[in-house]
Amino acid sequence: MLEIEARPVAIVCEDGVRLGGHLWEGLGNGACGAVVINPATGVLARYYHPYARFLAGHGFTVLTYDYRGIGQSRPATLRGCHVRWADWGEQDFAAALDYLHAHAPDGPRLVAGHSIGGFLPGLARNAPLIDRMLTIGAQYAYWRDYAPARRLRLLFKWHIVMPLLTALCGYFPGKALGWLEDLPAGVANDWSFRRARMELSHPHQDRADILKRFADVTAEILAIGVTDDEIATPKAIRRALAYYRNANFVEAALSPADLGVDRLGHFSLFHKRHAAGFWLDSLIWLRDGINPWPGKPFESLIDTGKDEAFANRCYIKSKGMM
Repeated sequence: MLEIEARPVAIVCEDGVRLGGHLWEGLGNGACGAVVINPATGVLARYYHPYARFLAGHGFTVLTYDYRGIGQSRPATLRGCHVRWADWGEQDFAAALDYLHAHAPDGPRLVAGHSIGGFLPGLARNAPLIDRMLTIGAQYAYWRDYAPARRLRLLFKWHIVMPLLTALCGYFPGKALGWLEDLPAGVANDWSFRRARMELSHPHQDRADILKRFADVTAEILAIGVTDDEIATPKAIRRALAYYRNANFVEAALSPADLGVDRLGHFSLFHKRHAAGFWLDSLIWLRDGINPWPGKPFESLIDTGKDEAFANRCYIKSKGMM
């Protein structure tokens, strides 16, 4: 297949912040639609470039970008940078979606969101523009949702060590530790101190508006979970999905055996080795809105317990089953 090269672009947010990104012009002038790829927290946009090039080669126009504070959108210093997760959704994703819509106004508007990148769209006022979303391990890092066997280790790493280092350095020095990229203090603390109800992390006067933005999203959503993902467990994904209460969503739980590998975890699905498997199957959803992995709901993977029951109760209510 012909490899399509990207061109660098600058995305200007409503508040004047400029983001660095890349645009792939899809074969056939992007006849299959236009896709924004939203990264995970602390992951450079270039990590997703192979998948973006793959999508462009199959007829999609694709935009990748770095959130403010990360990669090509990083300021000269992160000390004193007060960026929060909300800024990534309300400003950065909103600007990326507007940019792509202006560039490719005719086809379906699509989002591929990894981890927090699958949750941020609900914060954007223009999210009703989205026709379809593919989310992979989408959640907002509430610590009780981590896999029970690894919960204490992850709690120590992300909710004790990270905020301590952030307080000492004025930002989180993740790159020096080999723990993803450096993060603005506000983003690191959003992660470390996230509460069970996302809106409680926002000022009281903003909460109703935030919930309404999520409710305004009517896109089709395919939520992918991975059976050996210690962060994005089924209860974590469902806790996040519940906010998209007016979206039409389906779910698929994939195991390493389903894809012929020994391990998947939180990041593996964007590796090139999945081009002939997961990547190819994902086209069926992005292009046609058909779930290529039917009959794989999360129910059989969910442990019983208070937090799991809470997440599932929110999910069921959002689906209109209560």
